[in-house]
Amino acid sequence: MLVERLNPKKRVGVGLRHPHYAYVLENKPSIEWFEVHSENFFAKGGPARYLLEKICYDYPLSLHGVGLSLGSAQKLDTNHLKNLKELISRFSPFLISEHLSWSNVQGSYLPDLLPVPYTDESLQILAQHIDETQSYLKREILIENPSSYIEFNSSTYHEAEFLTTLCQMTGAKILLDINNIYVSSINHGWNASAYLSSIPPHLVGEIHLAGHTHRTFQDGSRLLIDDHGSPICDEVWDLYNQSLQMGVRVPTLIEWDTNIPSFDILMREVKKTEMCMGQEGLLHG
Repeated sequence: MLVERLNPKKRVGVGLRHPHYAYVLENKPSIEWFEVHSENFFAKGGPARYLLEKICYDYPLSLHGVGLSLGSAQKLDTNHLKNLKELISRFSPFLISEHLSWSNVQGSYLPDLLPVPYTDESLQILAQHIDETQSYLKREILIENPSSYIEFNSSTYHEAEFLTTLCQMTGAKILLDINNIYVSSINHGWNASAYLSSIPPHLVGEIHLAGHTHRTFQDGSRLLIDDHGSPICDEVWDLYNQSLQMGVRVPTLIEWDTNIPSFDILMREVKKTEMCMGQEGLLHG
């Protein structure tokens, strides 16, 4: 199985995007694994799937979904689950993940990952959908904390508490997106370090690192946008180091989805991540 090829001592991967397919096939860069968005490969044929089939001979894969809409009040899309299960059967990903969000209303998909209110009702809906997904796929899934720009007045949980409770109820793990923690903490006035400290390390199955952009308005207020289009900032690196100090030792992904640079730039971020891991190992080895 592909997971057996993953070196537990060097667990840094990169989000594989279309501009780099040819480079990866021709150069076989020294990357431990790649992550792809599941929905881009639901079609049984086509050039993208053909290229991914060639790449997966050399690299373990992780599947990251953006369209299952676990937080929708309606039933899960059975066709989506069938397509995902077929993709898992074909590519044997070592990780499968989705988002703490919703995007589907009566069969119409909205082009964003929308936040859910953190209430008991939402908790039950999400827990049921995660249970159904894991039972159908016969695999554990990871749930990613979102980047958000609004909060619901009806919420009775803090996001970190909600996500932790959800995973404890379902046996799912957390995909801890550290950039999302930082983005949401600035947008809502949270303490990012306290958020991270409240996450039980044993529940974390993967980490995402990425960049974001700043928007400043006429009144001087600012908003961070999670666009994955720039280098990882110092504050996110600091939070990543905090996660390592907490004892979190899981595969870590470099995400870069807009303004996609050359692969050499991605490799610089990979090397920084490996240095953080190595330094933490020296401190606690």
